[in-house]
Amino acid sequence: MVELNRHQIRQAAFQTLFGLAANPDAKAAQVAEQVLAGDPEIAWEGAVPADLMAFVDGVTAHLDELDLTISEYLQTGWTIDRISRTDLVLMRLAIYEAKHTDVDPKIAVNEAMELAKSFTDDKGRKFINGVLNKALTF
Repeated sequence: MVELNRHQIRQAAFQTLFGLAANPDAKAAQVAEQVLAGDPEIAWEGAVPADLMAFVDGVTAHLDELDLTISEYLQTGWTIDRISRTDLVLMRLAIYEAKHTDVDPKIAVNEAMELAKSFTDDKGRKFINGVLNKALTF
């Protein structure tokens, strides 16, 4: 069986959370299975990794708290609803990881920025970086 590294776990968690944001009635494990099955870089077989589901379940369980944290650091007049789904999910994942796991906040931000290179544009990356740096007090 293939082992996923931390970056691959984060990427699959992002993709799963993005899928759940688009379809809130979907089951997280099924979306995660689809994400893993559709990734051409890994030949995944078997159960969804526990680390992946821990990320997804953790972000889902703390959604209101994460969104409140993000809202606190938005410019005046901005709301969560104005943020692209991609950028929002990346920020939720990074803030969850920094505040609810033993990962250093700087690593969580760095990983979010690495994922942002693949999933959003330059403007989105700057926005994410600005909010995360404020929210995680660097």
